[in-house]
Amino acid sequence: MTDFERKLIEVANKNEATRGLINEKQASLLSKISEHMIEVNKALNLTAIKDEDGIILKHLVDSSACVNFIPQNASICDIGCGGGFPSLVIASLRDDVKILSVDSVTKKVKYVEDTARLFSLDNISVSSERAETLGQDSLYREKFDVATARAVGRLNLICELCLPLVKVGGAFVAMKAQSTDEEINEAINAIELLGAKIEDVKKYTLTNGSEEIERSIIIIRKVKSTPLKYPRNNSQIAKKPL
Repeated sequence: MTDFERKLIEVANKNEATRGLINEKQASLLSKISEHMIEVNKALNLTAIKDEDGIILKHLVDSSACVNFIPQNASICDIGCGGGFPSLVIASLRDDVKILSVDSVTKKVKYVEDTARLFSLDNISVSSERAETLGQDSLYREKFDVATARAVGRLNLICELCLPLVKVGGAFVAMKAQSTDEEINEAINAIELLGAKIEDVKKYTLTNGSEEIERSIIIIRKVKSTPLKYPRNNSQIAKKPL
């Protein structure tokens, strides 16, 4: 086991939210994915986090925290997948799920697709369509057990992008980087209009022993179909949030 792999497992196990989620085989895979990302990042600028400790804590361990909230054999739509977090991490830890990684930035989607192919992550497919376009497409609307979004935007805005994609009975798992009380209050109207309710809010701290980061996961349960007028187009969402 390499030092990176050992450190990754140690940091995951140091935190209650991620304890036991990453085994040796998965750590090896995530280490290789990270090496690949660092190399590709020189040309593509996928992330500003380039140091080993930062990648382990702020990308890999942070992204792994959501897997406890994903049911077995779930279909997942990851909105704003960026450089593959959490998509590539979820796919590495959960071979039972199927993930559609979505980002409007074509180079990032291509990177996720190429990385998934390189490391035989057959449970990932990709789309560079905008989320609001997918949400109005019958092939994708209310077809997913889970939608995820990690640090994509304000909760009331990303709810309109994600909830139309979730089946009734499914959930939107929103991964937020800081205290969420204000955002939750701001998003209550949007959540209700979109046919959902807040089921749980998990607030936790992640640490590697020398640095701490505050995180929250908001579980938003879809209880009825989203009205057909949602999601609106991007300019409407931005100008007049729900």
